[in-house]
Amino acid sequence: MDFEISEELKLIRETTMDFVKRGLLPLERDLLDSENGILPKEAMEELKKKAKEIGLSELRIPKEFGGLGTSILDLCLVEEELSKTIIPFNFGDVTPILFHCNEEQKKRYLDPTVEGTKQYSIALLEPGTFHLKSLKTMASKENGYYVIEGQKLVMQYFDLGDFVITFAVTDPEKSLREGVTCFLVDRDTAGLITNSARKGMQRKAPLIEPIILRFNRCKVPVNSILGEIGHAFSLGVKWLPWRRIVRAARCVGVGKRLLEICSEYAKTWETFGRSISGQTRVQRILTDLATDIQATRLMVYHAAFMADKGEDIRREAAMVKVFATEMLNRAVDKTVQMHGGPVYTKGLFIERLCRNTVEAKFIEETIELQRSIIARDILRGIRFN
Repeated sequence: MDFEISEELKLIRETTMDFVKRGLLPLERDLLDSENGILPKEAMEELKKKAKEIGLSELRIPKEFGGLGTSILDLCLVEEELSKTIIPFNFGDVTPILFHCNEEQKKRYLDPTVEGTKQYSIALLEPGTFHLKSLKTMASKENGYYVIEGQKLVMQYFDLGDFVITFAVTDPEKSLREGVTCFLVDRDTAGLITNSARKGMQRKAPLIEPIILRFNRCKVPVNSILGEIGHAFSLGVKWLPWRRIVRAARCVGVGKRLLEICSEYAKTWETFGRSISGQTRVQRILTDLATDIQATRLMVYHAAFMADKGEDIRREAAMVKVFATEMLNRAVDKTVQMHGGPVYTKGLFIERLCRNTVEAKFIEETIELQRSIIARDILRGIRFN
């Protein structure tokens, strides 16, 4: 493997670094001081315009869907830089599940999502369980429609999206791979009821909101089925592994920002008239942080290198997702140790960064699902190339 980054990739990374430095970092104070923890709509629109001008908004979209179709390593380098800020900005990120939309669905769901005029939520897991084998939400066909009944748990910043990508059992006699169907359900569909688990809470920061969705005989047309009936879990198989790698790259970026903060704190904070940077405890924290980040970074780049070569990366993607997530949680713990607790004081940048890190691991499928992929390969007789 060649670890040398090409001049083209260096240019992409430098462009992203400049965008973060000039466009995002200056807005962090405004975000922390805002009443509802979000930036004004005008500021977000300006960011979208700038991102589109320099090509960031189309990096994640394959060429066949109007994007740039860049390499996985490209994406990792970009995400590594973008994740160093607390600004919750979506640079054209689209779940690959939507790449299976038919022509009508593309116009109604995929295209508006890419353009940023529509937001989506994914309703896969259900309250009380993180095991996919325990799905109980059912969809039965009645008079040319599908009637969905059950409950779903959605982890979302603030409110529900304009439409919900919903997984429901359509044939309980078959396995998950043949008995579960994916539906595109508009938010205003009759019978779709939302209930925030934090309803009534006062907060001055964007939180990952646990939302309970209740499908009370929610009737949807047949053309709301995404992909083939009974084959929901085949959607996105082509893209999901590399997206796990890209998400691991985000962990690297956040870790690097935490290291920068801890390093600056160590050099400026004094006890008894002496800088704490000379303390063995502080140096151990900084060293462990840097070593952890470097190990994760190399894992990410190696997995991205394999993905760009077209190799099977399911195991590597699971490994890097687990390792990166655990690394970032260790980084947060070490940051708390370094600061002695004040990182959780509301209104501080570092408080937001640490809290977002802890909450973020609940957005997608649990890490245990990734561990099951790795364990399966081990039991089959794992081989390291």
